[in-house]
Amino acid sequence: MKSSPKGGLVYSTEGGRMCPECRRSLAECVCKTAARKLPLGDGVVRVIRETKGRGGKSVTLVKGLALDPLALALLGKQLRTACGSGGTVKDGVIEVQGDHCEQVIEALKNYGHHAKRAGG
Repeated sequence: MKSSPKGGLVYSTEGGRMCPECRRSLAECVCKTAARKLPLGDGVVRVIRETKGRGGKSVTLVKGLALDPLALALLGKQLRTACGSGGTVKDGVIEVQGDHCEQVIEALKNYGHHAKRAGG
């Protein structure tokens, strides 16, 4: 049997499944909640137009927003409404269908974010 540096305990009859990081039960895990509270992003909001892998169609990407997932989804909805197009939120990046960089930058400034155009 191989031993790992974190230990091999994954289940306990007293607490059920155990977190390998903090070695507490999953209901009492502190490392997952700490990771959720830290927002992603470096503080600089970048607006990018991209066409790679999309069949030549352009998509406006908004990266670097330091918001939690619910606030990010709400901001994505507001940006899509302001541009009058569709889109989604994936992995902390807001995608708006079409080339709407200038409209997205103006909308972000209205919502209090400092956004800049990135990439060509």
